[in-house]
Amino acid sequence: MKWINNALLAASACLALTLPAQAQTIPANAIESVNVARQGSDVAVRVDLKEALAAPPAAFSVANPAKVAIDFNSTANALGKTTQVFNEGDLRSMNVVQVGDRTRLVLNLDRTMNYATRLEGKSLYVTLSPIARLTDTVVQRSTRFAEESLVGAKHALRDVMFRRGKDGEGRVIVDLSDSGTGIDIRQQGPSLIVDFMKTSVPDHLRRKLDVTDFATPVTAVETKAIGDNVRMTITPQGLWEHNAYQSDNQFVVEVKRIVEDPNKLVQGSKIGYQGPRVSINYQNGDVRALLRLMAEELGLNAVISETVGGTTTLVLKDVPADQVIDIIFQQKGLDMRKKGNIIMIAPRDEIATREKLEYEAKQQINELEPLRMEQFQLNYQRAADVARLLAGVAMPGQPAGATQRILTKRGSAVADPQTNIIFINDIPSKLEEIRNFIKAIDVGARQVLIEARVVEANDNFNRDLGAKLNFLTGPNSARGLLGSSTNSVNGGSYNASGTQTSSNAIGVNLPSYSASGGTLAFSLFNASLTRILNLELSALETDGGGKVVSSPRVITANNVKAKIEDGTEVPYVTPGTTTSPATVSFKSAKLSLEVTPQITPEGTVRMALVIKKEEPDWTRGIQGNPPLKSSTVETNVVVENGGTVVIGGVYITNNANTTEKVPLLGDIPGLGWLFKVRSDTKTRRELLVFITPRIVSDKMRVD
Repeated sequence: MKWINNALLAASACLALTLPAQAQTIPANAIESVNVARQGSDVAVRVDLKEALAAPPAAFSVANPAKVAIDFNSTANALGKTTQVFNEGDLRSMNVVQVGDRTRLVLNLDRTMNYATRLEGKSLYVTLSPIARLTDTVVQRSTRFAEESLVGAKHALRDVMFRRGKDGEGRVIVDLSDSGTGIDIRQQGPSLIVDFMKTSVPDHLRRKLDVTDFATPVTAVETKAIGDNVRMTITPQGLWEHNAYQSDNQFVVEVKRIVEDPNKLVQGSKIGYQGPRVSINYQNGDVRALLRLMAEELGLNAVISETVGGTTTLVLKDVPADQVIDIIFQQKGLDMRKKGNIIMIAPRDEIATREKLEYEAKQQINELEPLRMEQFQLNYQRAADVARLLAGVAMPGQPAGATQRILTKRGSAVADPQTNIIFINDIPSKLEEIRNFIKAIDVGARQVLIEARVVEANDNFNRDLGAKLNFLTGPNSARGLLGSSTNSVNGGSYNASGTQTSSNAIGVNLPSYSASGGTLAFSLFNASLTRILNLELSALETDGGGKVVSSPRVITANNVKAKIEDGTEVPYVTPGTTTSPATVSFKSAKLSLEVTPQITPEGTVRMALVIKKEEPDWTRGIQGNPPLKSSTVETNVVVENGGTVVIGGVYITNNANTTEKVPLLGDIPGLGWLFKVRSDTKTRRELLVFITPRIVSDKMRVD
């Protein structure tokens, strides 16, 4: 609990003595004596008053440091002293503070205890009883982060690094020689102090790091040796909170910025109530007095409306003080507005009415306030575009109503394209908002180089299997069981000496479709060489693969769409009629890359990609007009700077099997292969896209 120090009490007392007698308020009651007695494990405190109380006074307890506070209204301190030491059980001492006509009695305890109050005549009895160990929720705060595990050992710092976290927090990373280093961490004024016990630091680490450029709450980190210890001073700015943790030999301190929320009594990034915990036994007490007590506990100044009144009964144990205020607000229909460390408390309807009147008054002031002209020199943005943006006029290509007017109803903006200056005429308060707006958007856009590699992979497989079979009876003629044929093996027959002769062959001619494949031929003949059986078997198996690689490149500004195209125009002829001649039209067959990059705070690049590849297929056509083969990839990816991502595109597979045979003979098992030909064709086509973004630095070089 935050209490008024002795100097402030002395000043208040002196001020009270110097006031005129008629201006001082004389309390109607007074505390005359305080007595303490032990009753087993309990401690009984009796407070004797000048007059009997109509109801028990407001009281509450605090867990850390452990104490019980009792407020007496319209009561003076007639003890003649402000402190008294008891040392009875868990009761150490007592403080009595009088401010105006109110007196607070504070019982300082060794540990948190339950308390109960009752009135008997002119005395108030306070009974302090210990809390059972299982229900003791006292959390002792300690500034010691880690105890030294190796007594007498000498520790050392190996490295000190600073990093920026993904949420903008400052992260100080310390590499220790061992995990047994003792560490103390505490907040001292505006800085955070970290002491490493019995630790040495190398000379190159004794330095002050200026980390302002990291855009975190931390501005500097200083490391120095103090005796046998090492002290690290972390200097943050603004509202912040810290978190520390250790993993093996690495110690990390995170300092996170706190965004002030006017609706929260205690600022912080944690969810829920974060105020100091209090225990309250409040029986039919004044609401205004309880709100004032809780505000003091939170270190806030409270301005309570005169319309706030009534009584309440609360019995709470170990509850955050800001939650107690929230409970009272819900019970009594109250609300608050916080400005700095001052909270204004009033009924909800009263606050809503007051704010409505304030808004109406501001609106009337805006309509009557004189206008003022100011000029702004733009460095990166176009003045005409900014003028349209301020006036709420849609940009070219945007739908109507896509933007909202920033100027007031009487405000106007005029752009000069020659000097790129914008002249704004508006009220002074709005000019300040526009100044901050232009400062935020008039910055140089970073550029990104996008390199794409479009690869079309073709994989062809073809297998042909056929046969040529002839039965020869003579050099000039041939007759056999299979009928006659005008075709011969390789265009003729062969005699015993291998000389080719012309003959009529009786046989089967089912060769493979391709003439480029290898062939296998053999002959069976009798001893007189008059009957020759020539059998030619040919097999062709071809494997082919092809790749067509295109590599478009384009450079564009951050968040600006860019497009690049490369290709040809394919003519299409429309036949004429008797009344109209033939016409020729052109269709584009191009490779196009359309990309919109966005640079993230982490240094990666988010890209919206549209890649299209079109080409004519001259192998097929309708009346001489080829169809267009088109492959399109549209996606949104995140790639690190300089990294490459592979985007799978269209994958097409064609399988064709063809068999030609002699009827009946081609169906004979085994022997039927001599009377048929078979062709297997497989085609596989795949489109792959490789994307590599590179962020261009301000010095016009690629990072």
